[in-house]
Amino acid sequence: MNKISAGKVRDIYDAGDDRLLIVVSDRISAGDVIMPDPIPDKGKLLNRLSLFWFDYTSNIVKNHLVSADIADYPKELRADEFRGRSMLVRKLKILPVECIVRGYITGSAYADYQKTGAVCGLKLPGGLREADKLPEPIFTPSTKAELGEHDENISFGECVNLLGSELAERVRDASVSLYKKCAEYAESRGIIIADTKFEFGLDGGGELILGDEVLTPDSSRFWAADAYVPGQPQDSFDKQFLRDWLSANGLRGKAPDALPAEVIATTRHKYAEAFERITGQKFEASV
Repeated sequence: MNKISAGKVRDIYDAGDDRLLIVVSDRISAGDVIMPDPIPDKGKLLNRLSLFWFDYTSNIVKNHLVSADIADYPKELRADEFRGRSMLVRKLKILPVECIVRGYITGSAYADYQKTGAVCGLKLPGGLREADKLPEPIFTPSTKAELGEHDENISFGECVNLLGSELAERVRDASVSLYKKCAEYAESRGIIIADTKFEFGLDGGGELILGDEVLTPDSSRFWAADAYVPGQPQDSFDKQFLRDWLSANGLRGKAPDALPAEVIATTRHKYAEAFERITGQKFEASV
């Protein structure tokens, strides 16, 4: 098997004929640091949630999915260990920006807003509190850093410099449309999507294609709608629990020697609950 790369979470294999196989591991990272212990079934949860969203959003923008059926993979890639945690996808020319959409203000965006009253050069109304809903979702792109480095927020003008005005506008409009449709659906299932990150690429004909993962707890902030109270941190279904534990133990930006069993179990539970709420399906690890 020809492994092309091993990222923080995903391993990528050459599948021939302009195809790649993306395998989602159980590794978890926080602050761009990979933790020493995996989260059981995390890869399957992320993979199945992305498959759900790829299907749900296919009328907005095409995506890179070819198949998630292991029988469709090249023979040398039909490994049992890939079952349920992988997808065969089209090779794309990946764009050099992270396409972040924010419907609520929190995290680094809120920190920037407190300092400047703006996020990525976008002036926002005064008096916003932590976790307030924004009047309209905003597109706040960032650079794509190398492994171990940090992404940097950029303005839309800087995005235009990287992509050109026409492509930058296509990316912005597609990102916001995806967010709006999915956020409305998720709220009907009891989850607020506070913000999320999309990745796009171009196919050989220059068509914009949605790639990577979509609206998972790794790439998004998911909050419990029934517990939402603006002005404070929110009850979440993503890896914020892990981030908070690291911060509380003086490990922000660092990896502990080991993750406590409670942190592993709670993180897995949050990921599984997000999957089950959004899809309406019971998660079965054996599938």
